[in-house]
Amino acid sequence: MNRRTPTTIAAEMVANVMSVGVQPGDKVAAGDTVMLLESMKMEIPVLAEAPGTVVAVKVATGDVVQEGDVLVELSA
Repeated sequence: MNRRTPTTIAAEMVANVMSVGVQPGDKVAAGDTVMLLESMKMEIPVLAEAPGTVVAVKVATGDVVQEGDVLVELSA
């Protein structure tokens, strides 16, 4: 039986969520920008490391995230 497991995209630092570019059901390719974070007045693109389908977006524009917080869940 082939079960799909979600892959998570997590924050690498404390930051503000500037914009979210995906929603559940969207397909992404490796390297696609899924959202923009802002930290210390720098824009930081958050990229998908592998192709997949967005299962859940765990944050919204304006949220403050901590290092390690899950931002997006993908299924392979």
